[in-house]
Amino acid sequence: MNAHESKTALYFCFVNIRSATFISSYVDVKKCPKTHLHEFAFTGRSNVGKSSLINMLTGFNSVAKISSTPGKTQTMNYFLINEQWHLVDLPGYGYAKVSRNMRVDWNKMIKNYLIDRENLQCVFQLIDATIPPQKLDIEFTNWMGEHAIPFVLIFTKSDKKNKAGGNAAQLYEKELSETWETLPQTFITSSKTKTGRDEILNYISEILIKNPY
Repeated sequence: MNAHESKTALYFCFVNIRSATFISSYVDVKKCPKTHLHEFAFTGRSNVGKSSLINMLTGFNSVAKISSTPGKTQTMNYFLINEQWHLVDLPGYGYAKVSRNMRVDWNKMIKNYLIDRENLQCVFQLIDATIPPQKLDIEFTNWMGEHAIPFVLIFTKSDKKNKAGGNAAQLYEKELSETWETLPQTFITSSKTKTGRDEILNYISEILIKNPY
């Protein structure tokens, strides 16, 4: 097998998700798995459709628990994908029916993980494509940029009615362009129609191929 064939085989190996195994939940980055495996983290405002997106990406409907009540994810949940890399389901930031102190603890947990976790390859920040740009999302995007954390934006719910008064991604990028010279990469997704699934898995695969353990 030549180099091109080997890369192609690796690519399809990563894209074709065959297993997604729950490892454990953590509240302290220092207690996260001591492993060489790369990690890809997912976060966003509460009720952005994170659980639905994760289930759509993996192809397993039971990987992330879906709830009509925002804020159900309260820990860093680790899933082993194809026994090759970790998907990390982070708590949603923003509105949730919990105490202010708990929201503060969540934000601290998330930011400690994003800054300190060496295994982290990319953060997928989920943005609701049905509503106008939200201050909390913009602030979180800017915070990751300021701390040089590798991330991309995922616009969810693209199949639903848009209340943003225009293209959500373009409106968000317009907001960012006031302070950003180079805009982050974006993906448009729908958990219902599976829009964006291949593009995101391709993106993850390229990182895994370019950055071996």
